Amino acid sequence: MPLAPPTRAQALSVLCITTLAFAMCFAAWLMFSVIGIPIRKTLNLNGSEFGLLTATPILTGALLRLPLGVWTDRFGGKLVMLVLLIGCAVPLWLSSYATELWQFLSLGLALGLVGASFAVGAPYVARFFPKNRGLAMGVFGAGVTGAAINMFVAPQLVDHFGWQSVPRVYAAGLLVVAAAFWLLALPDPGRAAKAPSMRAQLAVLRDPRVWKYCQYYSIVFGGFTALSIWMPQYFGNQYHMPIAQAGVMAASFALPGGVLRAFGGWLSDRFGAHSVTWWVLWISWICLFLLSYPQTDLIVQTVRGPVAFHIGLSAWGFAGLLFLLGACFAFGMASTFKYIGEDFPTNLGPVSGIVGMAGGLGGFLLPIMFGALLDIVGVPSSCFMLLYGIVWVSLILIYLTEVRRFRVMGAAAAA
Repeated sequence: MPLAPPTRAQALSVLCITTLAFAMCFAAWLMFSVIGIPIRKTLNLNGSEFGLLTATPILTGALLRLPLGVWTDRFGGKLVMLVLLIGCAVPLWLSSYATELWQFLSLGLALGLVGASFAVGAPYVARFFPKNRGLAMGVFGAGVTGAAINMFVAPQLVDHFGWQSVPRVYAAGLLVVAAAFWLLALPDPGRAAKAPSMRAQLAVLRDPRVWKYCQYYSIVFGGFTALSIWMPQYFGNQYHMPIAQAGVMAASFALPGGVLRAFGGWLSDRFGAHSVTWWVLWISWICLFLLSYPQTDLIVQTVRGPVAFHIGLSAWGFAGLLFLLGACFAFGMASTFKYIGEDFPTNLGPVSGIVGMAGGLGGFLLPIMFGALLDIVGVPSSCFMLLYGIVWVSLILIYLTEVRRFRVMGAAAAA
């Protein structure tokens, strides 16, 4: 029999502890974005190898989101999240003893499981807030502030205690959060004692709307994850900053991406998922256009002789645009799951799992593509050029399916 509905205090308690667990998982998931900088120097890695190192944990976090989303519906979010927190502390601790690239990659695949925590927490939290699902999902999604926490904490640990201290501190943090989660979390409300079979749950994936939302999420979450990984070394190389300062500057992107996600959930509840997503994509497209322009020196021949000009963003101007882009991605992450909550209220586990997997795969592939483009083109801002093109594809898709309402992806969404 389904469990009795939780009280408001119980629902808020679950929301807080689950958001904390997700934030801790997200910080550990993106750990290599900071410790990868000294590791890169030690192992003499090129851009592609560095992209692979930082992106490897993202792969398992992406691929396992679908099965973990299904298992959450079958076994309950409390049990699955608890096992996840405890189990991932082991490879996280062991990574502090790695000395070769293959060891980092192998352990990165194992600890990357923490990235699948979103597919567990999202349907778990949603069941406690049937009436204010958009806001609740936005608050839970604010756990991506773990990326900003990582950029503040990890550089300080690296400077004072060496990079090996970071995975050890994070592993201890996962165990502490697991203990708190065990004490404060509740069984899933409204979950039947016998859940549908996996085949029945996955049948919803035949709906074309699921794949449209995958495309949206692959840019807002995948782009957020990829840039959170890439920006510390970008500031260090492009603006010649030490690792601690580069981490703080990179937080200008990661921090609004987490803090403002709850506000994005409120906006989605107030104005609808379509309106928020539409404006998010347009503003992101403009920001990425400006960020794509490389540092350029021009010499113009005038009647008075050659005149030199420099065109490029200062570090603070660059950080300001990143802040705006991070806010847009935060709103986009919230609006995408508002779509899902409205269109698939009875299949949150598998749908959030596949959409989350698409976002995670974007976060895995993009850093590798960033590194490959950097090696081939040699232009640091080529990463933003790539994202600019992907956002343009998303704009075309939302225009065709939700503005013009061409049925190229199944039933058109309500504006």
